[in-house]
Amino acid sequence: MDSPNLMSIGAFAQRTALTPSALRFYGDAGLLPPESVDPVSGYRYYSDAQIDRAVRLRQLRELGMPLARVNEVLDADSVEAARLIDERITDIGNESRYAQEIAAELKVTLSTGAGTRLGVLSGPALADAIDRVLAATVQEAAVPVLNAVYLEVSPGSATLTATDRYRLTTRTLALPEESASEPWAAALSGDDLRTTVAQIRRSTRIVLKALPGALEVELGNGVSHRVAILALEFPDYRLMLDSLAAVTHRVTTARQQLVSSLDQLTADSVGLRLSDTNSVELRTPDAPARDLPARVDGGDLSIWFQLTTLYPAILQAVGPDVMLDLRGPDQPVTVRSADNGALSTLVMPIAAPGHRP
Repeated sequence: MDSPNLMSIGAFAQRTALTPSALRFYGDAGLLPPESVDPVSGYRYYSDAQIDRAVRLRQLRELGMPLARVNEVLDADSVEAARLIDERITDIGNESRYAQEIAAELKVTLSTGAGTRLGVLSGPALADAIDRVLAATVQEAAVPVLNAVYLEVSPGSATLTATDRYRLTTRTLALPEESASEPWAAALSGDDLRTTVAQIRRSTRIVLKALPGALEVELGNGVSHRVAILALEFPDYRLMLDSLAAVTHRVTTARQQLVSSLDQLTADSVGLRLSDTNSVELRTPDAPARDLPARVDGGDLSIWFQLTTLYPAILQAVGPDVMLDLRGPDQPVTVRSADNGALSTLVMPIAAPGHRP
């Protein structure tokens, strides 16, 4: 791409304070398509003319505005846009006062104890990431690594990953300050994380340190907890992600309405039937199908899941909207989010009820 009038997704991200993962999400959702896509490499390029829309989009999402309403605001005149923004401010109500309380608590003395300092994180953000990733663990004596969370720390970011074979969830958090100068990674005890996550959530600032055989989690009050490092080899999940087939279908819908629909199901399996661009059919083996409003890209497709596999992936997604990237009826599905960090979950489908290979 030689045009001097276009910029890469990385440069555009810096100009707009949106992460590349968020830009890809908004492009796939139709809110901010790139100006140009290289047909060979697939690289996305943006223009200066798109900066204002991108900044407004980011600001609206920072208000927690759902995707469908964001589109309305961006395309509305100034009077209607202001009215929709006022509605959102009314909806979030007490959130601004809560944020002021959290900000007032950010007065902490940094630890100078032993160990290799990995970085400093927000306690609520780290606890939220731990909760979401722990949902993809399982206790299985024969395969103890399935009850582990793999933590990778690199300059500027920390990534948590877990898998129970049928799901793989990965969550990346930014390390805004004092991040490790060298990469560090270890499989952490899921049980230890479960016992410490409540304390982490109540601390505004968390200092992570690497000790021999343990990760030290220092809370804002100076109290420290140790999470055991397991001498286990974690699966090469990055190789698996890199080997995924190309996305053939995409579903974008409001997360809560999908969760509410799944809440009402008691069947072991649930299917998604894609045949319309404005809705997706939610199906079970023995009940009538129900339509769920959604944006659907791609042709007809039916895909089935264990309810106990799909439901946690949707429930743990971040933000008001969720995007499902599908690759065929027998290929893993990526459940994507793009709010306050990168979160994605890989979900394995099952054979359709009654199907005999």
